[in-house]
Amino acid sequence: MKKNHILFVIILLIISSCKQKPKTLSKIEGKQIPIADSLEINQDFETIIKPYRASLEEDMNAILSYAPETYTKRDGDFNTAIGNLMADIVYTQGNLIFNKRTNKNIDAVLLNHGGIRSIISKGNITTETAFEVMPFENSIVVVALKGKQIDSIMDYLRDEKRAHPVQGIKLTLDKDYKISEALISGKPIVENKTYYVATNDYLYNGGDRMRFFKPNDSVYYLNYKIRNAMIDYFKKVDTINPKIDNRFTQTK
Repeated sequence: MKKNHILFVIILLIISSCKQKPKTLSKIEGKQIPIADSLEINQDFETIIKPYRASLEEDMNAILSYAPETYTKRDGDFNTAIGNLMADIVYTQGNLIFNKRTNKNIDAVLLNHGGIRSIISKGNITTETAFEVMPFENSIVVVALKGKQIDSIMDYLRDEKRAHPVQGIKLTLDKDYKISEALISGKPIVENKTYYVATNDYLYNGGDRMRFFKPNDSVYYLNYKIRNAMIDYFKKVDTINPKIDNRFTQTK
């Protein structure tokens, strides 16, 4: 019995001595791998993707409309031509779906200045133009809000002092940045009235600190990307003609 015990201890010692020691990093080496334009094309792969590439390029280069000028989100202090165009498109295209589903109409639109990612250059407007201006997958949602929350939207716009795209809203600030006029659809805001405000899913979920969309009476997901709304609109209009107007201004 004693011999067996001694043998067992010896076996344990042998096993433990055979265990590998933990590995430690002793040296780091690196080398530069140059990238050249002479990379050989895989012809089999190229054969497969070529027709798809040709079809994609054809779709992206399709002429949809025409821009008589170049429009940028920096061409105005409180509203811009391109921002007004975006908001108007969301209203026009989004309301077609919203009205058909609910028999109601959108009262106002609020988007964000930072969501406009490119200019619209003078000349032909293509599908690619829409992808450049709106590269995100944001979709239109319509939120039912009470007048008190509409007041919060007005306060937000006043505090931001930025050309966030709006439609159906008329907001005027005085020289001290105080609200002198705030209207929805040309009328004063009624505290207990329900208004239907179109925005995108990113802003609805609190993007750009827009926290006034929740809580709400209800929300309607149109499953309609803003970019697709732009494309559909451009297809219907021979020449765009957006303008800076008086929807959000400051008196001097």
